[in-house]
Amino acid sequence: MDENIGTMLAQVSRLIRRSFDERARAIGVTRPQWQVLSILKRMAGINQGGLAEILEVEPITAGRMIDRLQDAKLVERRADPSDRRAWRLHLTEKGQDLVEQLQPFAMETLQIALEGISEAEQGELLSVLERIRANLTRKTQLGVPADG
Repeated sequence: MDENIGTMLAQVSRLIRRSFDERARAIGVTRPQWQVLSILKRMAGINQGGLAEILEVEPITAGRMIDRLQDAKLVERRADPSDRRAWRLHLTEKGQDLVEQLQPFAMETLQIALEGISEAEQGELLSVLERIRANLTRKTQLGVPADG
């Protein structure tokens, strides 16, 4: 049964991503770009290292993503007042507009996914997923690989 749960979680996650990707691609945005923009919307002023950690990528990879978004005038780097060598990341007005355009896509994707599922069932699902995340987070924090 455990394997079925893992497989089902992976399949549902993949289908949600695919559905969102199709909508976002129509306006020229990839999922990784959307992830960066969404994080910067919530965490304006984060540095590249913090962004890389959240995205679970190497800082150099995050830097390349930021470069592309900066070239597209969606993100800007601002000097960190407390560390002249560091940069803080912010959405430009164009980036803000794009996030606002994409947010309904994310909501529509979730509405489609949750169609026919009661609010009570959604609450139960969220509660179970939060416990799974807490279990895995705790295990990882103890230095035990999540798969072992």
